[in-house]
Amino acid sequence: MKYNILGNTGLVVSELCFGTMTFGGKGYWEAIGKIQQKEVNDLMKVVVDEGINFIDTANIYSYGESEKLLGQSIKDHGFNRYDLVIATKVRGRMGEGHNNVGLSRYHIFQSVDESLKRLQLDHIDILYVHGVDPKTPVEEIVRTLNDIVLTGKVRYVAVCNWPAWMVMKALGIAEKNSWNKFVGMQYFYSLAGRDIEREILPLAHDQNLAVMPWSPLAGGFLSGKYTRLNEKAGDSRRDNFDFPPINKNKTYDIIDVLAEIAKNHKATVAEIALAWVRLQKGITSTIIGAKNTQQLLDNITSTQIELSSTDILKIDEASALVKEYPGWMVERQAADRNLK
Repeated sequence: MKYNILGNTGLVVSELCFGTMTFGGKGYWEAIGKIQQKEVNDLMKVVVDEGINFIDTANIYSYGESEKLLGQSIKDHGFNRYDLVIATKVRGRMGEGHNNVGLSRYHIFQSVDESLKRLQLDHIDILYVHGVDPKTPVEEIVRTLNDIVLTGKVRYVAVCNWPAWMVMKALGIAEKNSWNKFVGMQYFYSLAGRDIEREILPLAHDQNLAVMPWSPLAGGFLSGKYTRLNEKAGDSRRDNFDFPPINKNKTYDIIDVLAEIAKNHKATVAEIALAWVRLQKGITSTIIGAKNTQQLLDNITSTQIELSSTDILKIDEASALVKEYPGWMVERQAADRNLK
């Protein structure tokens, strides 16, 4: 396992991050995974034994059950808490009532206290805002995040699923007031969804923010189980929970290229897809999930794959974004500044 520095923090994290969305299985989360304590403990032992020190959960995952199962597993194994970097999230609805959702000061402080109880920890290493709250001003959110860090209950704050302009606005507000800034970004990024290359990744590069891609296999669509001849895998969450949205016809073309490259590497389509994400500029730690230990070990194996420049070119050509304005104009006008 290799390790990277998380943005400007000096904090060291593994190049793979273990995601716990498959823990619990409450409500609609059952379609993603419903593993319980014994299986959770088995997975966590593999995670730590394989050198992954970065664990990602969220209060909304199975409405708190994921955090509970993770916290209990850390306790059951007697893991050294300071060997692990634990991330969780706030924003989603956690119960009835108008104030049990969003990014108000009220809900952020309440949610952090409840997450700590479920995790059986005294602090959260990274707290993500888990999406946009259109009812709370960005300045109020940033002020609250700064204050929650000052309590000692949270070490760093980060962001998921915000548009680039809003992230930059938050960074500017934090800079102006000498408040704690976002240190990283968690966004959907895979060969079936390269949208963050338009605005999010350039922002991350410019501001030295860590990037943690979620769903690098596009909800299992790049697992190798799906082809034009096999549109249902039978044992994949995509069969019952078709998310995140992707262009499936284009993705089948990508899978054809991945299958050819996988054969040359004696690897799986999933391993090649994960390797591609890991090797992209600015990627700090790729989030992987699993329902069983073999699936987890297979995903970890992807870190041993080094794609050639030819491999990457073939994959890039098959998966490239359609150029949009103003991107194509920026590229066109930049030509007269090239040095010869």
